[in-house]
Amino acid sequence: MILRKITARTCRVWLSRVVSGSSQERCFSVPAQPVPPLAQTLQGYLRALEPLIPEEELVHTRKNIQKFCGEGGLGPQLQEGLERRAKHSNNWISDWWVQWAYLESRQPLPVHSNPAISLPKRDFSDWRGQLVFASKLIAAALDFKNVVDNGRLPVEYMRGQPLCMELFPLLFSSCRIPGRKHDTITHHSRARHITVVRNYQFFQMDVYNSDGSRMTESQIHAQLLRIRAESWKTDKEPMGILTSEHRQTWGQAYSRLLKDKLNKESVRAIEKGLFTLCLDSPVMRVSDDKYSSRMAAQILHGGGTHSNSGNRWFDKTLQFVVGEDGSWGLLYEQATAEGPPIATLLDHILQYCKKPDPKKTPLIPLQMPKKLYFNIDREIKRDIEHAKQNLDILINDLDIRCFNFQRFGKELPKRHNLSPNSFIQVALQLAYYKVHNEVCASCDIASQRMFRGGRTDYIRSPTNQMLKFVLTFDDPSITREAKLELLREAIETYVTLTDQALKGQSIDRHLLGLKLQAIEEGLSVPRLFMDTAYGLATHWKLRTGQVPANTDSVMCFGPLVPDGYAVCYNPQPDHVHFSVTAFNCCEETQAETLAATLHSTLCQLQELLQPTV
Repeated sequence: MILRKITARTCRVWLSRVVSGSSQERCFSVPAQPVPPLAQTLQGYLRALEPLIPEEELVHTRKNIQKFCGEGGLGPQLQEGLERRAKHSNNWISDWWVQWAYLESRQPLPVHSNPAISLPKRDFSDWRGQLVFASKLIAAALDFKNVVDNGRLPVEYMRGQPLCMELFPLLFSSCRIPGRKHDTITHHSRARHITVVRNYQFFQMDVYNSDGSRMTESQIHAQLLRIRAESWKTDKEPMGILTSEHRQTWGQAYSRLLKDKLNKESVRAIEKGLFTLCLDSPVMRVSDDKYSSRMAAQILHGGGTHSNSGNRWFDKTLQFVVGEDGSWGLLYEQATAEGPPIATLLDHILQYCKKPDPKKTPLIPLQMPKKLYFNIDREIKRDIEHAKQNLDILINDLDIRCFNFQRFGKELPKRHNLSPNSFIQVALQLAYYKVHNEVCASCDIASQRMFRGGRTDYIRSPTNQMLKFVLTFDDPSITREAKLELLREAIETYVTLTDQALKGQSIDRHLLGLKLQAIEEGLSVPRLFMDTAYGLATHWKLRTGQVPANTDSVMCFGPLVPDGYAVCYNPQPDHVHFSVTAFNCCEETQAETLAATLHSTLCQLQELLQPTV
């Protein structure tokens, strides 16, 4: 079944068709996402602005808010529209969010949108080990799909509350389709193959036998050996590079590409596949201290057009990447996937990889994997060359620094009755202040899966309490006890914001909903959203995200704005993995500087909590 674009009108029908019956029951066992009270959101918005803008601008914004929510203002009317919408939709904001944040975004998917997760290096160092592990990886992913399809995936819980599970069936056989004005999504519920790409060449490989049983690891391995033998030479034209383009440019090229019947068949095979396996060629060795950064970059964008960037189809929801040096990871497209379901998938894969192949290999002759060919005319060749140039520019502009902070992990703040995530968020604001002598608009991702069809919202920082702590931290006249109290207040305030977000009471999706409701009703965008303060408040110079993983994985993605950073972190009991990215085109931001400052800041906070005698 092919799905059309996600829109406000089609989202509910779209999900009801895709999600299996058992998954639907689990989704509808969780409550609908509430529309927060209007006054509460506007008060929270003003509080969020206080650490960021001067008082005279706040006065102007307060007047705009009073007009917006007062008598004759648009606020109450738009709020009523959202509440009506909530009664008649699966989720009042999620379909809008997917459309606005992803499908209508025209930025390239690599770096700007698709997150990458690199995982601990495996114990192999040549192509033979690469194919053996890739076989295990494919079998593990198929096993997870079987668990999902048969309704055997346990319902997940957060703080004792069940979570919506409807995203899990969409991880497989989904793909984003480029368009000139906006993208769409397809999902194919009966796919029996995956796509394997090596040396820029794509292969359609069946992973189910004729009787419907899943192929064993030995069968998969035999097929991968065949693919390697058929792809020993690098293809001259890396078709996958096209998917890295600006979405409007790729949408135009996509239309030209699919005019040819052979091209259309090959593209459709990639789009319909359960997922894509990228078998990367060897890359230049680097020192141990740079390995994690190099590996994160390799998963994120492939390393450039002279490396493995042609071994990607960035539109695909799931792409597993396996190198010859033991490196491996996953790249995912966010319109139909998010961090927590991906983390559940990876946990399953890691557990599966510890076990021997449970199946005996049947004596069934296997069909040769089908190589996907393309007819490349002058226009398509030109499109590929432009895409190669633009991707290399983007890759060269991105600065990535990954490090493993080993002085302590999440157990240290826990011993002091402090939230580990809130502790790290305070450290990030303090490190940013040390580098730039100011605080900035920062967003942390909060899951909304406690609600039917819920996706994400933002937890904002800095708060007034966080700013007060940051400003006094290096003041020698302030006692340690006073600083500790300010630290505790900053963390507790952030915990409160987190609790509000997890209850569906954060401000950012609500503000977006009010703005989009005005557009939906054919009204002018309220002045509140044209205000300088709103532009500053949504210019996210610090994009952050915690990886909810049980293993030493590192997530990585690019900043949201040209003069910003993205920081991902994975807190383990006695250490924390960090990735920091910034764009080289901005002279004020350097990933290496922020990473080093963050390291020293964490050490200083440890000293504050546990002073040496």
